[in-house]
Amino acid sequence: MISGALQPDCGSIRIDEELLANDTVGTQQRLGALLDHVGIYPRLTVRENLAYFGRLRGIPESRLDGRVDEVISILGLEAAADRRTAGFSQGERMKTALGRAIIHSPGNLLLDEPTNGLDVPTVRSLRALLTCIIFSSHVLEEVRALCDSVVVIAKGSVAAQGTPQELCRHTGSATLEEAFVRLTAPEEVAAC
Repeated sequence: MISGALQPDCGSIRIDEELLANDTVGTQQRLGALLDHVGIYPRLTVRENLAYFGRLRGIPESRLDGRVDEVISILGLEAAADRRTAGFSQGERMKTALGRAIIHSPGNLLLDEPTNGLDVPTVRSLRALLTCIIFSSHVLEEVRALCDSVVVIAKGSVAAQGTPQELCRHTGSATLEEAFVRLTAPEEVAAC
């Protein structure tokens, strides 16, 4: 719904104080989304994929090559930049998909498990790049390291929200993973 692909059944979504329903295309221009790494064209190189998505996002041709080179550098894709993406490792596909999400320098990012398959230097580069994001992940150590505020959703409803430390205190847990289990599957905790 945040990406504009689905309409909410009720309520509203605002991005930068703009109601999403009023200007879906304009709002999407300010949003970069990585919901999975589908959408990378395997017959295109990294450079060609990024240029294609840059054009779709309205980057002027006069700035496109420079921005593609910048994203390639940020993500450490120099060695793979001119190879077709068919046969890429999971990490190389993820880096290319991240490039697709940030090519137009969006003010807002919607990321679903963006560090999955990435090497440590790229994870560190990504952390430095991110400021305010919606981050969806089952890698709770990454959530603890990156997120100031966490919303735990179970069975379609908000089970709890707060800082990682608050969630641990609230559940009497030593780790965010343990807090997550206590919040989402209390029967599993009781069985242990």
